Amino acid sequence: MNTMKFSRPTLADKRRNFRSLHESGCFLVPNPWDVGSALYLQSLGFKALATTSAGYAWSQGQRDGGVALEQVLSHFKALVEATDVPINADFEGGFAQGPALITEHVRLACDTGVAGISIEDSTGNPRFPLYDLETATARIQAARHAIDQAGGDVLLIGRAECYFVGRPDVRDTVVRLKAYAQAGADCLYAPGVFSREDIEAIVAGVAPKPVNVLVGASSTLSMKELATLGVRRISVGGALAASAWCGFMRAALSLAEEDRFDGLPSGPIGKNLNALFATRAAT
Repeated sequence: MNTMKFSRPTLADKRRNFRSLHESGCFLVPNPWDVGSALYLQSLGFKALATTSAGYAWSQGQRDGGVALEQVLSHFKALVEATDVPINADFEGGFAQGPALITEHVRLACDTGVAGISIEDSTGNPRFPLYDLETATARIQAARHAIDQAGGDVLLIGRAECYFVGRPDVRDTVVRLKAYAQAGADCLYAPGVFSREDIEAIVAGVAPKPVNVLVGASSTLSMKELATLGVRRISVGGALAASAWCGFMRAALSLAEEDRFDGLPSGPIGKNLNALFATRAAT
């Protein structure tokens, strides 16, 4: 009888591995939206995963940004406990405006076992979509303080949302990211940047800090090309969740509007998933 026991990595192991991934090279960190999708991505050999606020919100019947803090923290904890790879937390705007609450909420996020936490500088107010630089920097400093209090082994990712809120100014983006780096961010991220020139400018502007690039839709840039530009890590945001929704919606519309069943899967998808999750339970 086989009595071999499988030793799962500790939180310290995961966080140490995640930090080492940011030290050289370029890696892809895809974004699951629930435990099942996380386990499948892990089975493909990805070395780290990142949550997606949009993908998780859609799975809960909410808009992106509409899920409560307690529910998001529970989601982080579920992914951490189910997987053996580091989890980067899309922590949106920290679920707070002022630095004091940012510190408290980031501490709670650290307690879930995540290996990285990102903080955005968008306000959610269409009239004033970005926090002024002083406030945004203070929010990053507050997050840094919480992480240091928790042991300092969680990576802090500073996000400049300029392109996402309709202000695609690479100079302003670099100014913001440099300020976030000085405030304690370990990795910098400007979602919505697509052009080779802007990516190069951001990588050069914040060097030697690692840069995350979002590829949330079909792109002419390959992973090899992004690595050549100096990008350290690549995420896909809600794109995988959106892909799943596209397949579901096509099949559902075929049932509802055409009385047809040819949109349903014909392969052994259920059998394969049962085998994957049964293997996880057995180990």
